[in-house]
Amino acid sequence: MSVSDNRNASGWLGSEQRRLLIQEYGIFLAFLILAAVLSVSNEFFLTAGNISNVLLQTSINGVLAIGMTFVILTRGIDLSVGSVVALAGIVSASFVTSSATAGISGAPYPVALGLGIGLLVGIACGAVSGVIVSRFSVPAFVATLGMLSAARGLTLIYGGGRPVPALTPAFRWIGTGNVLGIPAPVVVLAVVFAVSWWILNRTRFGRYIYAVGGNPHAARTSGINVTRIQFVVYVISGGLAGLAGMLLSARTGSALPQAGIAYELDAIAAVVIGGTSLSGGIGRVTGTLIGALIIGVMNNGLDLMGIQSYYQQVLKGALIVGAVMLDQKRNYGA
Repeated sequence: MSVSDNRNASGWLGSEQRRLLIQEYGIFLAFLILAAVLSVSNEFFLTAGNISNVLLQTSINGVLAIGMTFVILTRGIDLSVGSVVALAGIVSASFVTSSATAGISGAPYPVALGLGIGLLVGIACGAVSGVIVSRFSVPAFVATLGMLSAARGLTLIYGGGRPVPALTPAFRWIGTGNVLGIPAPVVVLAVVFAVSWWILNRTRFGRYIYAVGGNPHAARTSGINVTRIQFVVYVISGGLAGLAGMLLSARTGSALPQAGIAYELDAIAAVVIGGTSLSGGIGRVTGTLIGALIIGVMNNGLDLMGIQSYYQQVLKGALIVGAVMLDQKRNYGA
């Protein structure tokens, strides 16, 4: 049925059609309005250098937020991703540093080994959280809060509370290099987004994720292995947190034990602002990407206007609460 067929007698879209259009395209419209306002407010906003900077700032949070989307779609939450960023970053860095005091014996090793170790660290953290949530039915908030503390502690133990500097140029390339003029972290984000979109929209596993989030009891009755789905989404979130940790270390040139603090909040904010329901079963990875861009553009624009970061935190909090209120109204009419 065409849009014209849904018009009422006055020629305007009915309230239900307007609601659906806003629900479908509202996040894109919000992003365009924000970008337009900031471009008018500051002449430097639309420069090539600043756009590249925004994409770089968004890339790490975007990778984390995409992993968080998988978890939230199943009615879960992963509060540990910030700490996993630090742990994966410092462990992988210890394999690719030329520092005699900060690296492990024999370092630096090939970049592929460092990257593989970092991914395995993230996957292992996600697997532990996944087992606790899926096998032992511990609330995701509690399980991942415990992992948040444990991973941060392991980071400090492994690195002795000290940063790991002097990373090899080959490792640093993934954070500072470019591919055909596009920053490498942005390319990584694009690949992660494309693969995630394909999984959620074109595979049986993706359909199962939505089914588990929509109604886990009905999903189990229909033969879906709910326990397995819940476990795997935390593994995905942990793996992408590990990837984000290595991107951060490569970009800054050293792995810091305090890295990733409060990164989980930005990731959750991007997911919620992007329209994924905290109640599970509703959301799109495209919305998450736009949500991450909105946060990146907002932070960058406020920086250009000289507004202190304290106010940015207040505005970000208001955006999260507003997005959740809209989600409640959309789903429950509250």
